[in-house]
Amino acid sequence: MPHQDSRDVVVIGAGAAGLAAATVLHAAGRDVVALEARDRVGGRLLSAPASNPERALDLGATWFWDGEERVRTLTVLSGIETFDQHLAGDTLLQETTGTRRLTGNLLDAPSRRFAAGSQGIATALAATLPAGSLRLDTPVTAVHPNGQGGLDLLTATGTLHTEHVVLAVPPALALERIDFGDALPADLVRLARSTPVWMGAVAKVVAHYPSAFWREEGLAGAVFSRTGPLQEIHDMSGPDGDPAALFGFAHAHTVRPGFEQAVTAQLARLFGPAAAAPAVLHVQDWSAERWTAPSTVRHLADYSLFGHHLYQRPALDGRLHWASTETATDHAGHIEGALAAGERAARSVLAAPSSANDATSGTIAREGGDTSVGVPADGLIRLPTVSAATDHR
Repeated sequence: MPHQDSRDVVVIGAGAAGLAAATVLHAAGRDVVALEARDRVGGRLLSAPASNPERALDLGATWFWDGEERVRTLTVLSGIETFDQHLAGDTLLQETTGTRRLTGNLLDAPSRRFAAGSQGIATALAATLPAGSLRLDTPVTAVHPNGQGGLDLLTATGTLHTEHVVLAVPPALALERIDFGDALPADLVRLARSTPVWMGAVAKVVAHYPSAFWREEGLAGAVFSRTGPLQEIHDMSGPDGDPAALFGFAHAHTVRPGFEQAVTAQLARLFGPAAAAPAVLHVQDWSAERWTAPSTVRHLADYSLFGHHLYQRPALDGRLHWASTETATDHAGHIEGALAAGERAARSVLAAPSSANDATSGTIAREGGDTSVGVPADGLIRLPTVSAATDHR
């Protein structure tokens, strides 16, 4: 039977952004719950098992780069093993007239990868939350002002009352899946419905092989293709080539019957007969993911809307806070952008007038502590020490 309960803050979405926000809010003493529609954490951090049980293949976000300090710090604190993206070797250019070999790796830049998969970032963050503060299989269907200075969220299991909501899913998805009534201003509705979903119109294909045979030929595994179906290809092998894999991106609209055969035929043309029969071929069509992509995803193309100023301030009288990677002002679309957006949303909640903030500040003041809960003088919220877990739900 449906029930009702109350929390200080409800986070919608348990990807990197939502978990970062929930982690910071919990560390600041806030009563927070994260609601996730899927049966796993991570969102677009999705890792498939490999032949080596200590390794994984990323079907979503893959890399992080120099200067992305939130990701780097989190991997250090959580003990997540990272390694350098393989760069050595030549590039292939595939055109309608044939394939050319170009000297050096002209596609990949220096970056870091996650040995056990990027989903471990989400698993580590989730492990810091107390029991009962993360609910899987719990999509939110409506968010409405309740007339008492707070918000009501409707789910299949009941209604939650809260002072603040952190919306950590792509804006266009939120507007399609969640009923806000007429509470949101028209300009914000137009913006959210028009904002692209990072990776939302892309299929990511990972071909897992017994060995990285292309390296023996002096190839980097890097390909530009003007023929497709994969438009670009990269080496996705793990540390020291284990597990061995290539991955590529294709437009989601090309995923139709015969797509897998077209992919393996393309790989064979590029890398020879050994590429024709991968041990496993993963096809992750993000446009078909109900909890990632709205029905309009293939028509959303204005990436200048990422980090828009309307996402930087809360809506619904300061109670609805945007926190997906699409709303980040820096590193939008990256894991770093998701963590930054989650931190920003948490900082916004902590700075907002509310009974929870007043209670927390009063407690700290009585104990002689700093009333700027969770927000150091430099303005950067630091995620607490976390430990990697083995549960990759």
